[in-house]
Amino acid sequence: MQIVETSRNTKETEISLKFNLKGSGQNKIDTPLKFFNHMLEQLSYHGKFDIQLCAKSLDFDPHHIVEDVAIVLGNAFRESLGDKRGIVRYASVFLPMDDALCHCALDISGRAYCKCSFVLKDERTSDFETVLVPHFYNTFAQNAGITLHIRQIDGYDTHHIIEASFKAFARALRAASSIDEASVGEFPSTKGVL
Repeated sequence: MQIVETSRNTKETEISLKFNLKGSGQNKIDTPLKFFNHMLEQLSYHGKFDIQLCAKSLDFDPHHIVEDVAIVLGNAFRESLGDKRGIVRYASVFLPMDDALCHCALDISGRAYCKCSFVLKDERTSDFETVLVPHFYNTFAQNAGITLHIRQIDGYDTHHIIEASFKAFARALRAASSIDEASVGEFPSTKGVL
C-alpha cells in the first residue's frame, strides 16, 4: 500500500491529487463546489485517508468536476491497494445522521458494479446538484474496481441523506481496505487473485 500522486488534465478540468490510504484523515480539498468539498472532507476524515485535492473547472460544468474527481479518486484508491494481499475485502456499514439513515456494502473485488438507491426530494443542496450523488459513486466504483451498494434507508433532509451516505461509504472503504490479521499476505479469494 502506497501514497499515490496523480493528475488528470482534460479540456474540461484540471485535477491534481495526493492520496494516502493509511493516513489519519488530514485533507486539503479545493473544488469549485462548496458542498462537494464538504462531502470529500467527510470521505477523508471518516475513511482516515489523507487527501490533497485541487480541481479546477475549465468549462464551468459541475458534472465534469464531480465525474473527474471520482475518476481520479477511484484510480488512486485502486492503485494504493497494490495486489490487495491481506485486505479484509468486504465491509458493510449502517450510518445514521439525525433523520437520515444510509447503508453502504462493498466488495473490493476487481469487478466494477454500483447500485445506488436514493430518494432525494431536492434537486439541489447548497451549490450541488443532487443528481450527481449516484454519478459520483458509480464513477468511483468503475475506476476503483469495486462492487458498491449504497442506499438511503430513511430520511427527509437532502443534506443529511447525502452526508450520511458519504460517511457510510468512507467507513466501509476504510474497513474493507484494512489488513485482516488472520490472512496477512494472502489473497482474500479462493481464486488466489483479485
